[in-house]
Amino acid sequence: MSLKEEIQEDIKEAVRGKEELRSLVLRMVSAAIINKEKEKRYKVSKEEPNLKEEELVKKSQLTDEELILLISFEVKKRKDSVFEFEKGKRKDLADKEKKEIEILKKYLPEQISEEEIKKLTKEAIEKVGAESLKDMGKVMAELIPKVKGKADGGLVSKVVKELLIPKNK
Repeated sequence: MSLKEEIQEDIKEAVRGKEELRSLVLRMVSAAIINKEKEKRYKVSKEEPNLKEEELVKKSQLTDEELILLISFEVKKRKDSVFEFEKGKRKDLADKEKKEIEILKKYLPEQISEEEIKKLTKEAIEKVGAESLKDMGKVMAELIPKVKGKADGGLVSKVVKELLIPKNK
């Protein structure tokens, strides 16, 4: 079963179980998926104008990897909201966003630990021969494909900076 089908089934289950928040969150994700597929369909139709309808529909379907990126983006938006709500002393709204994050995390791959990120970063630094913060772009280019969807981009960036700054001194 694809990730999209799993989300669709979970929407039905949440509605049947009268789980309001879960069904609301999953419907929002489903709407985001539909919008992304429409964008992709438009792009494909411009690149290949002679495609038949069924081929166009097939090519515009999001892959599981694209879905993971979309869900990761939704989680990031909610984390940003939690930060803002906590800053504004709105614990009730921050708690709601945290619950939504937990619902969405079910559809993401297991997140890798900070130690694993450090290990992968050290390998990337060695591979590209990075010596200072100026080489951060090269390190990130090497590292991102390995951690995409499995680690928070902010954390990856922080670890890379931590490991490159001492080399500057």
